[in-house]
This record gives sequence, structure tokens and C-alpha cells, in this order.
Amino acid sequence: ILAGGRIRTDEKEEHHRQTGEKGCTVFGPEWEQTEDQRKVCEALEEVTKQVSTKNIQAVTIAYVMQKMLYVLPVIGGRKVEHLHASIEALDVALDEEQVKYIESILSFDFGFPMTVIVSRNRRITRNTAHLVRWLHTQAIHP
Repeated sequence: ILAGGRIRTDEKEEHHRQTGEKGCTVFGPEWEQTEDQRKVCEALEEVTKQVSTKNIQAVTIAYVMQKMLYVLPVIGGRKVEHLHASIEALDVALDEEQVKYIESILSFDFGFPMTVIVSRNRRITRNTAHLVRWLHTQAIHP
């Protein structure tokens, strides 16, 4: 959910640079945000101000929990502040406009294997699988 620790404010990013903490390097040596991650974080900061919460991680977790009824985030953090953000997310309710705003920043990349399964050439899917579409259900809001 938190992009390998890269969902953070500009202030936190600068703090990592100044202290040499670097952030999470479990997935590789690169710890700084990409330009796309920075754009998403700016949007999350804006929504964080609107819902009067303390950190963008809580908004990120709330966003995932409110997307679909059967999507539950697996929470794992390295610091106590990560646990606090997870708990805070339980009280964050995003309205439809805030969700649309977050989603408007970048187009969603489904990643492999969905990019292959849902590609323009659906021949592979037709010959190998039967896809069942579920009705869109409303998530549970706090």
C-alpha cells in the first residue's frame, strides 16, 4: 500500500536526506520517491488536509479499505508511527470526490499478469480462461 515506504510528505523526504536515514531499501538501493510517487504524495497531502488527519499514510490505507468490500490491506510497519497511521486510518472516511481526485493523478497500472490478461489482444484469455465479472459492491466506511 505504501509503495515500499515511499508514500511520505516532502518534509519527511527532506528529513531522510538530511539525516541520512534513507528510508526503506528492502526492494532495492533506491529510496527516494520517483516523480510519479511525488505527484501521488502531493495529492494525498491535499486530501489529508481536507479530512483533518495527521499523516498521508492513514489516508492511503483508508483509500484502499474504502475501494471495495473485499479488499483488506495487510499492514506491516517498521516503526511505531506506522502502527499509529494504521490505527488512524480506521477513522478516516473519504468522500467520492476525494477518491476521484486521488485516482486522477496517475493512471492505474495493474501490473503483471493483469496487463497480459486484460490486454487488447484477448486471444490468450479466450483460449485459456473463463473470467467472471463480479458486481461492484460498496465498501464499508467508518
